[in-house]
Amino acid sequence: MSDTPTLRRRTLLAGAAGTVAAGLAGPRTAAAQEKAPEKKAAALPDYVAWKEGDELIVHSDKTLEMRREAFGTGLITPANRLYIRNNVNPPPAAIVADRDAWRVEIGGVKQPRTLTLGELKGLGLESVATVLQCSGNGRKYFQDALTGGQKISGTPWTVGAAGCVIWSGVPLRAVVEALGGPADGMRFITGTGGEEIPPGLKPRDIVVERSVPLATLDTVLLAWEMNGEPLSLAHGGPLRMVVPGYSGVNNVKYVKAVALTPAETDAKIQAASYRMHGVGEKPAPTQPPVWEQPVRSWITTPLTRVAAGRVQVAGVAFGGVNAVRGVEVSVDGGATWKPAAFVGPDLGRFAWRLFVLPVDLPPGRHLLASRATDATGAVQPESTPANGGGYSHNGWRGPAVEITAT
Repeated sequence: MSDTPTLRRRTLLAGAAGTVAAGLAGPRTAAAQEKAPEKKAAALPDYVAWKEGDELIVHSDKTLEMRREAFGTGLITPANRLYIRNNVNPPPAAIVADRDAWRVEIGGVKQPRTLTLGELKGLGLESVATVLQCSGNGRKYFQDALTGGQKISGTPWTVGAAGCVIWSGVPLRAVVEALGGPADGMRFITGTGGEEIPPGLKPRDIVVERSVPLATLDTVLLAWEMNGEPLSLAHGGPLRMVVPGYSGVNNVKYVKAVALTPAETDAKIQAASYRMHGVGEKPAPTQPPVWEQPVRSWITTPLTRVAAGRVQVAGVAFGGVNAVRGVEVSVDGGATWKPAAFVGPDLGRFAWRLFVLPVDLPPGRHLLASRATDATGAVQPESTPANGGGYSHNGWRGPAVEITAT
């Protein structure tokens, strides 16, 4: 494939992000109530050693969160700051040595076959901007709110397990059409990741294999580029199944098989994990799966101390599977709200929008919050009912920012 489209995309991304950032300069300091550790060079795992360690919180070798102040006012999240969440160890780097040779088995179609990445590139090309967000982003707000001995285990993400990126690849619908269309009776799309299963373990307990409704066929992308660059191993390269509007776990990394199936996979990560179960309950296949992302927003600047007077309150807002329609900002902890304005380009239904509201802050302490509304009229709630996995938090109260004007 020619390098020209990639270079053109890079130019567009750099220009758009630069224009937005220049128009919304603001302080980049940590949110006081999150008590983030002081910046220092992070001990990054080898497979992400190329990332900007000072902008990341290393929870573990499989969970890295972007610091809240690192969002700034840019529209597209740079790959070297984007969060990392792996359920198992990534495969060896050798799989990206010859990207076009990567093989993907396509099933549940009338003419099933295995295609190389090079062959997939000949079937079509589209780009889509999406919010990529871990299912547990915001889990810390659930954990902080629980009392009476109730607990939710898992990484205490605040808002940094999310980013907005541009994917490029072949639409799955084009692949299915090229192979004769769906076989009869298919109801789901099931993607299987290419991570290596350690010996001695049950493969179905470890394999990253997720099913989503067949209704997503028109939007699913088999992506080999992110933000105009070949997809890194850390983010699922050489090929990732991207399901716009769905939480991160459904966007299967190192995808080696994609099948249209009559039922959801029985892999543990689908059948007994990522289910909306009550606190203290065990997850089960009868419970709702963690699929669609809800409407959400948070403030990215200011985050601690500002000079009293005119302040630009800015942040990001998105609607999950729906476009975001509007966002409001409060500077008094939700007592009153004012509509904010969207700024910068609209990158489509699945991307987030930057918002800003100029406010005059007198000296003292102020609690800043934002709440978004999606295209269907769904409004971000004050709080989200707790669930046993700490999934899909979208309350506005948890990520509210306490600042001091002096």
